[in-house]
Amino acid sequence: MVGLVVNPVAGLGGAVGLKGSDGAGVQRAALARGAEPKAGRRAAQAVATLLARRPGLRLVTVAGAMGEDSARAAAVPYELVPSGGQDVTTAADTRAAVMALADVDLLLFAGGDGTARDVLDAVRELGAAAPPVLGIPAGVKVYSGCFALSPATAGFVAADFLTRPGTAEAEVVDLDEERYRRGLVSPRLYGSLRVPAGRAALSGRKAGSSDAAPATVEGIAREIAARLRPGVRYVLGPGATTAAVGRELGLATTLLGVDVVEARTGGADLVAADVTEGELFELVRGRETVLVLSVIGGQGFVLGRGNQQVSPRVLDEVLGGVPGGVSGGDPSGVSGGGDGLVVLATQQKLAGLGGRPLLADSGDQELDRKLAGHVRVITGYRESTIYRICAASEEFYG
Repeated sequence: MVGLVVNPVAGLGGAVGLKGSDGAGVQRAALARGAEPKAGRRAAQAVATLLARRPGLRLVTVAGAMGEDSARAAAVPYELVPSGGQDVTTAADTRAAVMALADVDLLLFAGGDGTARDVLDAVRELGAAAPPVLGIPAGVKVYSGCFALSPATAGFVAADFLTRPGTAEAEVVDLDEERYRRGLVSPRLYGSLRVPAGRAALSGRKAGSSDAAPATVEGIAREIAARLRPGVRYVLGPGATTAAVGRELGLATTLLGVDVVEARTGGADLVAADVTEGELFELVRGRETVLVLSVIGGQGFVLGRGNQQVSPRVLDEVLGGVPGGVSGGDPSGVSGGGDGLVVLATQQKLAGLGGRPLLADSGDQELDRKLAGHVRVITGYRESTIYRICAASEEFYG
């Protein structure tokens, strides 16, 4: 018997540039900017994958958007417990749903780091009676280690766990979103949750970039600046390394937002800072564009964590259907020969992956599969390497 809890507002602020979804005010602002809830859809992907591998299991969930809607969307049989059904949900509703599903063999929850904290609170209250849990990644950041690599991977891991039980502890990490929006990144460890064993299929806790020598990051920035081609637009994703590119160009780019610059002879101009997904799409449509994205340390994600503004339709517009738009091309240029995606990472960050590939979880599994192959990674001034990238949903269960 598997339980399902969905935080329907998780990730709501990502594509519209709000860098989180905590609080009713932020959620209202996200909806006003045209945000579309996606947590329920990602939960549906997970349970559809799970039921395809284990068709005889019992899926138990709560009413409405907190689980029932996802089960219906996945077209799988389900049972309800008396919880959920609210039009507007809160952290207390998440905790109540977890308590109502305490008797399951495994509890799946869809959300982000804030949701993981709510689950942790309920698990602590349940004590020894609490079931093991597994996160379906649906938040903006997802720093905690209790999430599967992707929704489909969550379904695979859950199916395997029911056949071969075994658990391990995974950390719950969150940060203050108000400080985060001001560029102050200070993750805090809140505790750990018991999850299915099998670290390779879990995202792991995000690792910081503090060990990287400043000269290395600045060298990456100089290399990007030297490779810019006049007339081409460059999308700079979030992160300290891409922010260094902005500094090298003398532009007021953002640390945690997505910015667009256009190269000109002898420099570059800031076209727009901290854009939403809709704004980004309009800025790249019909223009020669290069995506310049950094790697999340310890996890390896290039797409789908903190940069949801780079949506499937933006990717399709920039990469032109993808094949040939990621790898290959002229090694002397950022975007020569069809290279529409360039990744930035220090050698230390790549070494920290232990040979694991870079990951894409854009929200479109087919597009992620097309992205699979190799991508150029700039690692320093006049230094680059070719590194494997794959769909997060297929790395361990392809």
